[in-house]
Order: sequence, then C-alpha cells, then structure tokens
Amino acid sequence: MSEINMNQSIAAGTQNNEKNYFFPLAAMTTLFFLWGFITVFNDVLIPRLKSVFDLNYTEAMLIQFCFFIAYFVVSLPAGNLVKRLGYQKGIIIGLVVAAAGCLLFYPAVIVHQYWVFLTALFVMASGIVILQVSANPYVAALGTPKTASSRLNLAQALNSLGTTLGPIAGGMLLFGAGSAAVVEAANADSVKVPYLVIAGCLLAIAVVFAFLKLPTIEAHIETEDCKVKDKNLKEAPHLMMGVVAIFCYVGAEVSIGSFIVNYFAEEHIGGLDAPTAAKLLGYYWGGAMVGRFIGSQALKYVAPSKALVFNSVFVMLLLAVTMFTEGNVAMVSVLAIGLFNSIMFPTIFTTAIEGLGSLTSKGSGWLCLAIVGGAIIPLLQGVVADTMHIQISFIVPLVCYIFIAWYGLNVVKLSKQWHDKIA
Repeated sequence: MSEINMNQSIAAGTQNNEKNYFFPLAAMTTLFFLWGFITVFNDVLIPRLKSVFDLNYTEAMLIQFCFFIAYFVVSLPAGNLVKRLGYQKGIIIGLVVAAAGCLLFYPAVIVHQYWVFLTALFVMASGIVILQVSANPYVAALGTPKTASSRLNLAQALNSLGTTLGPIAGGMLLFGAGSAAVVEAANADSVKVPYLVIAGCLLAIAVVFAFLKLPTIEAHIETEDCKVKDKNLKEAPHLMMGVVAIFCYVGAEVSIGSFIVNYFAEEHIGGLDAPTAAKLLGYYWGGAMVGRFIGSQALKYVAPSKALVFNSVFVMLLLAVTMFTEGNVAMVSVLAIGLFNSIMFPTIFTTAIEGLGSLTSKGSGWLCLAIVGGAIIPLLQGVVADTMHIQISFIVPLVCYIFIAWYGLNVVKLSKQWHDKIA
C-alpha cells in the first residue's frame, strides 16, 4: 500500500471512530446534566435549611462539607472499583447509590433532624463520585487525545445546563411561589418531592445503562508491555499539581455559588429575598454553560494551558471588583465569574490525566478525591464571613484562583517531565 493510501486509510478510520463514538457520547451527556442539576440543588438547599434550623453560616456550610467530603472518602475506592469492573458498571453502581441517597431525604424530613439531611447528602454524593470517576475519563477517551479537552468541555456544558436549571427549579420547589409569607411558612417538607423525583430519574437511567453496549477503551487496560505498568501516580507531577488545582477550582466555584443567595440579601449589595436571589444564581451557572459551549470550540485551536491562565486571571479581577464595590456592580461581577469558570474543570482534568494510560482510572480517582475542595473551601469562607464580613470572605476563593493560574503556566513543563520518565 502506498504512503498516500495508508494515510487516507488512517484518516478514514479515525473519522469512522469519531462517528462510532457519537452514541456513547450522547448517552454520557445525560449523566453530566443530572449530576450538575443535583449538585447545584445544594445552593438553594442551604438557605432553605439555614432558615428551617436557624443555622449560622458555618453550620449551613456543613451541607457542602458533607456533600463534598464524600469525594475524599470515596474517590480512591471508586477508582479501584472502576479499574476492576470497567466504566459502564461503575456508572450503573454510581446511579443506584446516588438514588439511594435521594430516597433518604424522605425519612430525614420525617425525623426533622439536621444530621439526617447531612447523612442523605453524603450517600447521594458518594454515588455522584463513582459517576464522575467513571464518566470523566471515559468521555475524554472517546476520540483523539488532541481534542480531549474540547470533548470534555462539551460534556461539561451539559453539566452546566443542569446547574443552570437547578437553582431555578430549586427556588420554585423549595421556596414555593416566592412571596415572603410563603417562604416564612415553608418547612423541610418542601424537600421531599424534588429528591424523590430525582431518585426515580437516576434509577430509570441506571436501567437504561445496564442494557447499553458501550465501547471498551483498550488503552486504559493494563498489559504486560504497558509503558506505565510499573509507574506510581506520585511520579506524574502534572497529575499531582492537577489534584491541587481541582481542589482549588471546585472549592472556589462551589463556595462562590453557595454564598450568592445570602450575599445578594445584604442591603448594600442587593437587599433581595431568597427566591429572587435563587433565580439570579442561575446566571452564575448559566455563564459556565455558555462558556463551556464556547470553550468546546475554542479549545480546538487554543492551547488548554493558555485558556486556563486567561480565564483564572479574569476571575481574580472580577472577585476584586465584587469585594470593593456595592449594588449592581458587585452583583454582576460575581455572577460573571461563572462564564470564566466554565473551561477550568474539564481543562484541568484532561491535562492532568494526559499520558497516564492504564493508570487513567486511578488518576481519575485522585482528581475526584480533590473535589473535596467543595467541602473545605466553603467552610473556610463561612468562617471568614462569620468572623469578619461576607463580602471580605471572597478573598478565600481569590487565593484558589492564584494557584490555578500558576498551574496553567506550568502544566506543559510538568507533563513533559512525566513523558520523559515513561519514554
């Protein structure tokens, strides 16, 4: 076969591969949408339970702490589980566990104890951890490595659609019609129906995935001649620093979203009631959705590391603006952060697992472990808000974005060090 014909054959094979991956990619988007919808529900649940149980900011942030601490506890076992059973079975197990957590909200409402709500959140989050450990590397692998960041950004855009609709649906379901009288009279009973519906959806999708035939990623299966067979993940500096970057990013993103409703209630910021602020929260997550759709195309032409630096610098500027202004300027600047947050998680994730081969599922577990930042950073910001002021507390996520900018500047060099080791 001539060299020209061989190149044409390879190109055709690659194109066919991409087409064959369309259906599994489409199936995976439902998962990204669902866990985005579920996760951001916490942002509306916080002011609801804060009011019901008369909590301070630190106590209210235990909602995010118990949800995201599951990433620390479950991620590494989930990585081992997925390595042993495969991505598809991991997805099914994750869906069932998440549904079980949602069902626990019913007895939590009946006993009316805050710790039972926190337990339900932990179980639900454990299922989502297994889903993320399975789905993120799987989507990144369904196609050529060059477009992995673009592909995961597109999937995460559907995740952001869930996070955009979540606050809107949550505001209506947890705060009723939205009048002050209704909000005041509402109690924890408003939590039951939304989580029962979510549980039903998760179980239905688990049944569907049990019958799907998804392709196996051969490159992620360990063989005798595998380059990384005897390597330790601690030897991959781009992964280790990626773990810290994910910790900072998720912690900062969740923390900002968690405080927006209460932040906008401040008289000098917006003086808004909870239902109105919950609707505006949708713009924060909606910005992330728009940014990810844009990013999925832009990252076909722009280096992921450069995009990461550009976006993190803009977020730092917006945080500085919201900390030192009032009224509409303070509100718009903090909501605009969502647009620049957009590409960060999928870009950090794909650059961190690049070149890990059969260690990819374990590396994914390490990265998902770092999502525990969503438990730690909001709690730290809550402490600063209680001891100083809620506006000053945004310095906590600001520090996180400084590290993310550093990671973007250095990830190419760190990745090269790993490739030199396995060459």
